[in-house]
Amino acid sequence: MPNPPSLIGPSPSPASRPPDAPDPQRPRWYLPVRAKFRIAIAASVLWACGAAWLAQRWVHDLSQQTGPVLAYLVIYGIAVIPGFMNAFLVVSLLLDRRPRFKPQPATGALPAITILVAAYNEAASILGTLESIDRQDYPGPLSVIVVNDGSTDNTLELLGTVHYPWLRVLDIGRNVGKARALTQALEQVHTPLTLTVDGDSYLFKNALANLVRRYLSDPVNTRAVAGAVLVRNSRVNLVTKIQEWDYFHGIAAIKRLQSLYQGTLVAQGAFSLYDTQVLRQLGGWPHTVGEDIVLTWAILKAGYRVGFAENACLFTNAPETWKQFIRQRQRWSRGLIEAFKAHWQLLFQARMSTLFIWWNLLFPYMDLVYTLAFIPGLLLACLGIYWIAGPMTLLVLPLALLVNYLMFHVQSAMFREQGLKVRSNPLGFVFYALFYSIVLQPACVWGYFKEIVSRTKHWGTK
Repeated sequence: MPNPPSLIGPSPSPASRPPDAPDPQRPRWYLPVRAKFRIAIAASVLWACGAAWLAQRWVHDLSQQTGPVLAYLVIYGIAVIPGFMNAFLVVSLLLDRRPRFKPQPATGALPAITILVAAYNEAASILGTLESIDRQDYPGPLSVIVVNDGSTDNTLELLGTVHYPWLRVLDIGRNVGKARALTQALEQVHTPLTLTVDGDSYLFKNALANLVRRYLSDPVNTRAVAGAVLVRNSRVNLVTKIQEWDYFHGIAAIKRLQSLYQGTLVAQGAFSLYDTQVLRQLGGWPHTVGEDIVLTWAILKAGYRVGFAENACLFTNAPETWKQFIRQRQRWSRGLIEAFKAHWQLLFQARMSTLFIWWNLLFPYMDLVYTLAFIPGLLLACLGIYWIAGPMTLLVLPLALLVNYLMFHVQSAMFREQGLKVRSNPLGFVFYALFYSIVLQPACVWGYFKEIVSRTKHWGTK
């Protein structure tokens, strides 16, 4: 890899990006993104209207026990609104055609990048992360800054044993949290593009190049691109086996959907690319529990687009115990509330991605209904009491199966293109499909509650 220069030109601007070039393989009848959006909305509204009509008797029966207002809140929160979202996802995935990379200069060189790695007690994995970066063979100037955020293990000593020409180590001396560590490191960045990578991750081949090429190929107002984060330790136990499907199916599909409509809502800290100049304009990473989602929403509020590179793959270690998993998802839920506190104005922006902001606004309501109504309803159904869960609940299964099939089909095609193979994990899928939400959504509810009543900000688990 070339040695990193001390200073590389200004931040990329629309004028410095490769010009639009006609795609000779584009179908003659090309469907614009806004047309896809309208079709998906229309189909989802029709589905929701049908679901609401079918649920009338369900609502009537539950009203006898709870009153009509609570009955409508429960039934719409567990069936009608999620059905609308799933229908939108299905139609959008069927219509999605990922744009190809635009042609690059004849030299093949890509812009200079700096990778920031915030490391807190990462002795077990930091050297493997750096080795995976070294194997990337990125076709452009590259620099890596590892920020030792007050590690109490031998992370700093291990960093002193490696001598990559592109590596710099910034030792903060005390634990200040991931957001502040990254923001301090940003002061030493002299490249137009900045990436973040977690210290316990492994970059698959061409991950850096694919991420940067997606950035260069996306619309000119793109200022961040999220990479595809997958589970590295999926064979450890049932907890990680289940999460493998969540990352492979759910998270990747949602990011793909949001990117299609020009507004990925989370450029996750584990692996994302940012315009350095925009990062500085926004003051770096905010000191919040969910610094990545709050930063992403700040980029969107500034009028920029955030993309997603499904073929830029990074494998990370997922939580290995239910306690760690619950803490992680509580942190993610707190981050969502923080994002709304800081950037509620996004609810009123006239752009396609605003739909997903409103979806996120509904998540606390749906999670609360699922936790306090549907889970108890399942227990009642086991006793033959079908007030909430019952035969009507089975009507959602065909759509759920279709959603999972489409997500698997799309992701499997991407894996084949990258030379990856989908691991056999049927047990994890069964638990993911049937029981995952029983743990996930109560954890989210507790995270919302903690953000409302607590002012403490801890990095906690990844």
